[in-house]
Amino acid sequence: MGNGTDRPRQRSEYPSRPPRTLSCGVRLRVHLRAIQNSAGHSHREKSMSSASHSSAISSALLLLALPVAAQQFQYPPAPKGNTVDTYFGQSVADPYRSLEDPDASSTRTWVDAQNKLTFEYLARLPQRDSIRQRLTSLWDYPKVQVPLREAGQIWFRKNSGLQKQSVLYRKAAPAGAALPVLDPNILSPDGSTAVAQWSPSPDGKLLAYTTAAGGSDLLDIHLRNLATRKDLPEVLRRVKFTDISWTRNSKGFYYSRFRGSGQRANLRDANTHHQLWYHRLGGSERLVFERLDDSTAWVNGGVSDDGRWLYIGSGSGTTNNRLWIVDLKDPRRPDLTAHPLAVVTAEDAFHYPLGVIDSSLFIYTNWQAPRGRIVVATIGDSIRAHWRTIIPEGSDVISGALLVGKQLVLTYLVDVQSRVRLFQLNGTGQRELPLPDVGTAENLRGQNGGDDFFFAFTSYLRPTTIYRYDLWAGRLEPFEPSTAPFNPDPYETRATFYRSKDGTRIPIFITARKGLARNGSHPTMLYGYGGFNASITPYYSPEVATWLDLGGVYAVANLRGGGEYGEAWHQAGMRDRKQNVFDDFIAAGAFLVREGYATPGTLAISGESNGGLLVGAAMTQRPDLFAVALPGVGVMDMLRYQKFTGGQFWAHDYGSSDDSTAVKYLLAYSPLHNLKPGTCYPATLVTTADHDDRVVPAHSFKFTAALQAAQGCGRPALIRVEKEGSHGYRPTDRIIAETADIFAFALANLRRAVP
Repeated sequence: MGNGTDRPRQRSEYPSRPPRTLSCGVRLRVHLRAIQNSAGHSHREKSMSSASHSSAISSALLLLALPVAAQQFQYPPAPKGNTVDTYFGQSVADPYRSLEDPDASSTRTWVDAQNKLTFEYLARLPQRDSIRQRLTSLWDYPKVQVPLREAGQIWFRKNSGLQKQSVLYRKAAPAGAALPVLDPNILSPDGSTAVAQWSPSPDGKLLAYTTAAGGSDLLDIHLRNLATRKDLPEVLRRVKFTDISWTRNSKGFYYSRFRGSGQRANLRDANTHHQLWYHRLGGSERLVFERLDDSTAWVNGGVSDDGRWLYIGSGSGTTNNRLWIVDLKDPRRPDLTAHPLAVVTAEDAFHYPLGVIDSSLFIYTNWQAPRGRIVVATIGDSIRAHWRTIIPEGSDVISGALLVGKQLVLTYLVDVQSRVRLFQLNGTGQRELPLPDVGTAENLRGQNGGDDFFFAFTSYLRPTTIYRYDLWAGRLEPFEPSTAPFNPDPYETRATFYRSKDGTRIPIFITARKGLARNGSHPTMLYGYGGFNASITPYYSPEVATWLDLGGVYAVANLRGGGEYGEAWHQAGMRDRKQNVFDDFIAAGAFLVREGYATPGTLAISGESNGGLLVGAAMTQRPDLFAVALPGVGVMDMLRYQKFTGGQFWAHDYGSSDDSTAVKYLLAYSPLHNLKPGTCYPATLVTTADHDDRVVPAHSFKFTAALQAAQGCGRPALIRVEKEGSHGYRPTDRIIAETADIFAFALANLRRAVP
């Protein structure tokens, strides 16, 4: 459920052309430009100073990281009622139902009082300011996002270091001078309005871009004349879960919206009747496609690189989709309203169009291939048994695919580490692209008729660098490289495995200082996600670098429910098998303790969105194993999540309380419903935002109110509500402030074990 950086785990300003996200941090899978096409996030490379300086900071801060004395908190009383719901004969109380209304005066009063208590507590933590200063210094370097080619130009976003939002630039050649196109920091100096998606017209004269108050999913599409640098008067209001895809004549574009949202929409109500529209410059609109058979299905459209074809994808969940194609050059269909030709009519797998050559449509799919394959379909033939396999399923998982320059470029995951392989269109001639290190290659971007492609490369200790590969020269070169103030030399990442409760082998990455004494004395942060087929691959972020600099250990467990080993791995953590995900995470904590990295007193757990649900479930099931819990923008009420905004799309992964078979297992782990009064829960800092219309803040509000009522010891149970923020968006300065608060809270409540 995290948008923004295209990683479920990070808060971020929007990257270039962010993913259309319906799930908890997972892109809308039928993004019709590229598989995993959101931009790279951080980008660092050299040292800032000496290792001894880093060690001195760590030692000084850890002296301050002794546990705060147990104290009794006077929590602001939550508005409470006597609401009771009945689910197929089972009564379930919901005393904090009124907190679901973010505009109610009682909710606002409660939020303000909770924020006051939380910020007063945080202000007393002596290391808070030092951490913020360190984060700021590590954040201050140029960061570039994966570019695209259009209108003979290379377009990309770049942040000089501490700008609230990245600026959009263009240049004529990779080594050419970059010219600014759109600066969100001028549009919104305080960063309260996010500039998210952007799309230049094929003739390079216009730029379509979106703005969103607080970074919410509700977007307004604006059009800018790039010659005058002035916006046109036409604005498309309140669109959601959309792409912006121009026709090649530059006279208009396709986009998606929910029925009636042009007149009204809010940040809470469930969304229905998603539609694909064509907007012709000048203001005329035409409905192109909608699913009359399913009011809950999303619809997305994208034009092929050559402008000949319109791809239409639709699905009722976040993983699988149906697929159609329209010939935009057919003289019998000049109004663009003809019925599309079906490519895939079943919604039992993921199908992604890579491009058309002659009458053959190249498709990435995991149909009958859980780890993915590349097939060719004949346009007009919707029988999948007729497909011809070009690149069969192998032992490694295909994580990205691109058709460029009459070659196929695929990224694979091998035990959660990337490989990039190139093939001829007939599937032969495989060769592997040498990567600069062990890590993650992602966000492939290129055009079907192009002669190069771009991608991001990163690891836990290697700041993100954008690379360009020249197909003709066979040369890999960095694009807009920069130097970062981080020295990775004192640290190392250990890639290893542990066994979960049922014996399943689970990967885990542990990053820490070289030669670390395994005596359990180091503050350890365990991160997880485990859902929606999202693979949590090695990545660099200034937050992790700062945690390491503070003397901490950072661990990421690759749980079932993700996509690290393909669709079977995903399905092993879905619906009635969701408990596997929590068992995997709890086993990761036990592994870190057993291996001497942490003790229950020095172990913190963190996750956002679906990962916030993970933290909520783990802390309610094993409160004794963790000292600190940091659930961010989490799904905490598993009985009512589908009643808000895009929540119905998650039912494919979770199951829904509208289904009698799902109620029992949802109730068994729903964090809100499994808090037991008198239990000593970990010190908890819940984080959310008032403009989060992906996972509405009511989840966090209700869970916090219930946790404060249930807490059986002096450990704090606090909530931090970001104002003018959303599910994944924060301007840079507020990312830094929020992260500093989270780290200061964690260190204040983790005790150093006695060796």
